[in-house]
Amino acid sequence: MPLPIPEPRESGYTTTTQHPLYWARYGNPEATSTLLVLHGGPGASHDYLLPQMLELGEKHQLLFYDQRGGGRSRTDDRAPITWRTHVNDLIKIVHEFDLHPLSIVGYSWGALLAMLYTLDAVRDHSIHHPRRLLLVSPGPISRSFRDQFEAEMSRRQHSPEITAMREELSGSGLRESDPDMYRQRLFEIGVAGYFADPRRASGLTPFRVTGKVQQSVWESLGNFDLGPDLRQIRCPGMVIYGRQDPIPLPSAEVTARELGARFVLIDDCGHSPYVEQPEQMFAATRRFLEETDNLFRLRPDTRP
Repeated sequence: MPLPIPEPRESGYTTTTQHPLYWARYGNPEATSTLLVLHGGPGASHDYLLPQMLELGEKHQLLFYDQRGGGRSRTDDRAPITWRTHVNDLIKIVHEFDLHPLSIVGYSWGALLAMLYTLDAVRDHSIHHPRRLLLVSPGPISRSFRDQFEAEMSRRQHSPEITAMREELSGSGLRESDPDMYRQRLFEIGVAGYFADPRRASGLTPFRVTGKVQQSVWESLGNFDLGPDLRQIRCPGMVIYGRQDPIPLPSAEVTARELGARFVLIDDCGHSPYVEQPEQMFAATRRFLEETDNLFRLRPDTRP
């Protein structure tokens, strides 16, 4: 079962974005630096990164927000939400919270969003360029990799193991005897293909994706390929990837190579290393954050 999520130290809604976006602050209140954590989706919310990702808050403050169209940031506006919408919102948030120097932790689609934002910062010096990027299970960086991911997820969700889980739930009687547990198991089956071991999905905090937002964002990217542009980004980076992630391994390898980032490959792990292999993931993130913190202290004027 998912672990309980503590209440944030602070929370509220943005005042400078076109639509108010829900935000929540966690982590060490004495820390002078903040990690801006971008959730996946698109169309999801930050909750499903919790409580596990709070491990990053030992020596840093953590700022999460629900991206437009998902979670507590849903909107009745019928205008399609695109990748450009999300980048523009992110630019506003960085300014509103005065996140300078800027450290971004991006998970899945959130890692892709971090890269899209940073490419904007490369081209426009009025946008704060991140001082470091920590990318966990980054989303596919091209349409080709995206197509491969969708095919692999379809294959996994129809695999004998997940089919057996579906049949087991159908015959369990939980729908009538324990509707809450039934919904929990149904969620676990729906995301099981993301995991190296489908049974580990029970550790993931349930969430919902706003389908029309997810569709409009991916459609707005068109026939995209970020690979050739990523080498323009110059800041310390780390890419963490599970070997059994349904997103193709070459996508993560190209991301790390073009960014010049450290690449951490975790075995027996799918798309959610913070749930599946938290000790390995957080040991790697601690090293990266400590090393870059030391670098910034020694070279306080370091710029990308």
